[in-house]
Amino acid sequence: PPASQNNEQGSTLRDLLTTTAGKLRLGSTDAGIAFAPVYSTGTASGKSGRTMPNILDDIIASVVENKIPPNRAPKINVKSEVKDEPKDDRKCVQDDGSKPCSDVQYSWICDKHVLWLRDHKNSNNWKLFKECWKQGRPVLVSGMHKKMNFSLWKAESISLDFGNQQADILNCKDSIISNTNVKEFWDGFEDVSKRQKIKNGETALLKLKDWPSGEDFKAMMPARYEDLLKSLPLPEYCSPEGKLNLASHLPGFFVRPDLGPRLCSAYGECVAATKDHDIGTTNLHIEVSDVVNILVYVGIAKGNGVLSKSGVLKKFEEEDLDDLLRKRLKDSSELPGALWHIYAGKDADKIREFLQKIAKEQGLEVLPEHDPIRDQSWYVNKKLRQRLLEEYGVKTCTVIQFLGDAIILPAGALHQV
Repeated sequence: PPASQNNEQGSTLRDLLTTTAGKLRLGSTDAGIAFAPVYSTGTASGKSGRTMPNILDDIIASVVENKIPPNRAPKINVKSEVKDEPKDDRKCVQDDGSKPCSDVQYSWICDKHVLWLRDHKNSNNWKLFKECWKQGRPVLVSGMHKKMNFSLWKAESISLDFGNQQADILNCKDSIISNTNVKEFWDGFEDVSKRQKIKNGETALLKLKDWPSGEDFKAMMPARYEDLLKSLPLPEYCSPEGKLNLASHLPGFFVRPDLGPRLCSAYGECVAATKDHDIGTTNLHIEVSDVVNILVYVGIAKGNGVLSKSGVLKKFEEEDLDDLLRKRLKDSSELPGALWHIYAGKDADKIREFLQKIAKEQGLEVLPEHDPIRDQSWYVNKKLRQRLLEEYGVKTCTVIQFLGDAIILPAGALHQV
């Protein structure tokens, strides 16, 4: 935009910050959630109060939606905005023909905690998404791979194009990170005989963490970057230039969030073969901004020491799954690739207390400054998830991510994969 436009935006924002920040009523309900996502692509074998970031969200949202001109006293009526919000999920699911989302194909999974948008092409998806996103609920959009150039995301294709690159590779079994040639990782992605061995002769459970990421992704993989961007779900929100993506409206002098994308790849089927599923490729953690994760490729590994496809399906079926997810597992046209456990941000303190309790039971040192969620030191297995429910009343939302599924998580949601 022209420099004059930038100056006008900056002036408006400064006026708002100085004239209205003190006038907003503390304790009022949020008018909505500002959306500034970090995109990622996947490949896998208590008490609440009004805080300053929330207030700033309201102020910035007023700039975006109302376009308040400079030198004019801004009027932000938080109360009037709040009254139009849905008090529960019924507004999201009405389908009487008068609603703009009446033609949207959707379902609820995980006891109505996750919205599943089944038709990625529907131009009205964002209208239903908007109502449910206000409630801070995860959303699943299926079929994104149908819009993508599948050949670009094959393991052999990435190995051929970028095998000489160096990257950090994590061995999830012992948390040892090494800088190595990525060709080793990709050559073993679907051929177990080519995978690294650890000291006791076991096959290493490797994860290529966030490679490449951000600007490096765009510079290193321009074709894949463009293929991903044209295939993003809900482009009104998820596109970097989306009209409802707050980041697209920020003045130039703002430090923008890292919008990614980043590539996360791991040997997943080894996890399913472990006793009690004690290991994950991504431990329990919280993202600081909203995240879109698209499963762009699922490899079927061959060789000794890994489960067959039917064995992996059996392991999935042992999870506490929604009936609709069980039905998807039986659909031969669907290819499952990742298992997610998701928790609401409001349960973070309970989960933190629970993990500290378990650490003490196991004789581990618990330092006052230790935060098990921030440190990403835990993968909560099935036995612990059951105890978390029984002792703290925190229920796990279990989601299977199939090829082409996009999982959209609000900032603050805890999850492990």
